[in-house]
Amino acid sequence: MTGQELLYRLNSAKCAAVFGELYGENGVEAARLRYAALVGGMLDGSPEGFPRSRFPETSGDMRLFTAAGRTELGGNHTDHNLGKVLAASIQMDQAALVCPRNDNIVFYRSEGYPDVMVDLSDLSARQDEKGTTEALVRGIAAEFAARGIRLKGFSANAASTVLPGSGLSSSAAVEVLFGRVFDALYGGGKLSALEIAQIGQKAENVYFGKPCGLMDQTACASGGAVAIDFGDAAHPLVTNIGFNPEEAGWTLCVVNTRGSHADLTPDYAAIPGEMKAAAAFFGGTVLREIDRKQVTARAAELRKALGDRALLRALHFFDENDRVDAMTAAIGDMNRAAPGEDKQRAFGRYLDLVNESGNSSWELLQNVYSPKNPAEQGISTALALTRNFFRSHPGETDGGNGSLPSSRPACRVHGGGFAGAIQTYLPQDELEMYRREMEAVFGAGSVTALRIRPIGAAELAL
Repeated sequence: MTGQELLYRLNSAKCAAVFGELYGENGVEAARLRYAALVGGMLDGSPEGFPRSRFPETSGDMRLFTAAGRTELGGNHTDHNLGKVLAASIQMDQAALVCPRNDNIVFYRSEGYPDVMVDLSDLSARQDEKGTTEALVRGIAAEFAARGIRLKGFSANAASTVLPGSGLSSSAAVEVLFGRVFDALYGGGKLSALEIAQIGQKAENVYFGKPCGLMDQTACASGGAVAIDFGDAAHPLVTNIGFNPEEAGWTLCVVNTRGSHADLTPDYAAIPGEMKAAAAFFGGTVLREIDRKQVTARAAELRKALGDRALLRALHFFDENDRVDAMTAAIGDMNRAAPGEDKQRAFGRYLDLVNESGNSSWELLQNVYSPKNPAEQGISTALALTRNFFRSHPGETDGGNGSLPSSRPACRVHGGGFAGAIQTYLPQDELEMYRREMEAVFGAGSVTALRIRPIGAAELAL
């Protein structure tokens, strides 16, 4: 549709319903303004606006796309060893106004970032593009071409609300956005969310140069809360689970400690490296192929060969896999229970497991701060202050009905760790008090309440 038609539809009741599903009722008006600004940026022919020379052949065909950020609920650092995870798409997303082109050029503008231009005539990986958005575009296009899909280019005006550096997967959101755009424009919209995720992962591994797992892309693409079992690497099992903490009167949020991610690549790489080294000690490739009893029975040999940390990280893997199953079961019990004490009790079990996950990441996985810089421990500090907050408000952590134990600190490291964010569950009426206390330490805007949304990466039909 044309830009003017799109602006008209942004004010329709149907659009309000779609935006309500994506961003919540309180986010509808802000979403309208945000998408209208994307349209206006492409219609504006001024030098400061979207350059017309970049999209000469769009014929007025403008389409809207969204790709969600994600929050990790359980399974910290297990996907790269074919473990189990829980994750969910959130209201913060990458939104884009897209125009198909008749040439092979992809032009991508995202607010706050340098413009990206890629010629799809050459889909080979380039060493000089490692670590860039250009590499992701080229790699994703190459995967579509390998599937026999003939591509042309597109122009996109985009804006992201996924907070960078907070473990909400802003990069994975961009990857699945590109995948969904290529699929919708030139592939007939036939690819599943998992296929879009796998395309993004391969582009990040091969073209971008980061050996990531598949959890981030899968959660960003799928929508809602999902349990993912990576046991079959080629065909992970993705199961949608209905999870809404608000039904139990609780809020899920993240606290961005705003620590520096510079020079952390070796710390991140060491986790899968040490886990896989432990697997190799027993003749395997990844820990999913190894039995916990093998590890504990030969713990003395393993720690002598690889060191204590590799042993501890292997134990974390096994514990976290079991925990994901228990968390999934607790969510199922919560969903089946009628409102009241049974639902609160099931959610209480879930919160206990969240806390166990956080303890395991802190004590066994050891990804709350970099050993190279022990003076900077933003995540440890945020976790400690959160636990202190819960202890300081006895009787307020029970969702208001007295059925849950007070003083339960429901918090854990969020995402990769070492710097970035923690995840916290707290009663809805405690959010603003918690926000004030944490933002006094980590700065204004460091606390963000999350909403699990049912739509992952999709074209919006208004």
